[in-house]
Amino acid sequence: MRIVIIGADGQLGSDLVRTLRDDEVLPLYYPGFDITQVRKARDVLRHLRPDIVISTAAYHRVDDCEDNPRESFLVNAIAVRDLAFTVRELGAVLVHFSTDYVFDGRKRSPYVEEDPPHPLNVYAVSKLAGEFFIRALAEKYFLVRTCGLYGEAKSPERGFNFVDRVISIDSEGKPLRVVNDQWVTPTASAELAEKISQLIRTRHFGLYHLTNEGECTWYQFAREIFSLLGRQPRLEGVDSRTFGARATRPLYSVLENKRAKEIGLSPFRPWPEALSSYLRKKGYLT
Repeated sequence: MRIVIIGADGQLGSDLVRTLRDDEVLPLYYPGFDITQVRKARDVLRHLRPDIVISTAAYHRVDDCEDNPRESFLVNAIAVRDLAFTVRELGAVLVHFSTDYVFDGRKRSPYVEEDPPHPLNVYAVSKLAGEFFIRALAEKYFLVRTCGLYGEAKSPERGFNFVDRVISIDSEGKPLRVVNDQWVTPTASAELAEKISQLIRTRHFGLYHLTNEGECTWYQFAREIFSLLGRQPRLEGVDSRTFGARATRPLYSVLENKRAKEIGLSPFRPWPEALSSYLRKKGYLT
């Protein structure tokens, strides 16, 4: 298949390029390819004539979105709408990524695809708006919500992922304060890329939750990182109010891979197993 990957140098994009290497992969990079530059983006995609367009582009600095709602909606909603139009015109399949943050966390059990969203912050609202545009305009699409993503490549927008960041802070001898009341599922981008490779070879279009299995708080995630490394950092768990982030996060945003299981995708590993593999790949563990 002829596959365009938008944001091919990011965490997930880099893993998708590696995973899909047996296909004809056409990587596109920001700022050379910018989904907010509608005419240029349309011309590039028309020239490439892909069978599938995988877009990892997003404005996902969650706290910054509170101060820049215009930019958040431009990238996460309006540009997504325009991309959906172009991909439909080409007769191609669109793969787009959304977030666990579309939920408010009140359910307190893993969210399935049928659960109604109720976002709590600007970022989540803009991502949900992008979801609605895709569902309304795209004819063939895979809309994927994921959670707590981390990968080997450095994110062009956010820099280090959570794993690398807490290891770096501890290596500098600094104390760590990590929220202990937000429940998530840390998800390895390499494993997500493998599931995307499986999914796009089906005709089961629609909305999917795709994460590693299990759940933990961010503090428990950090504690497991250091346990695997055999370190004893100065690590303190705090509540969200004490942490003081500008954007309100859901206190529980664990996703259930319900549809993936229904169509027979291979199961994700538990998150601690995926984390251990990541630490080995990065050279933290031997």
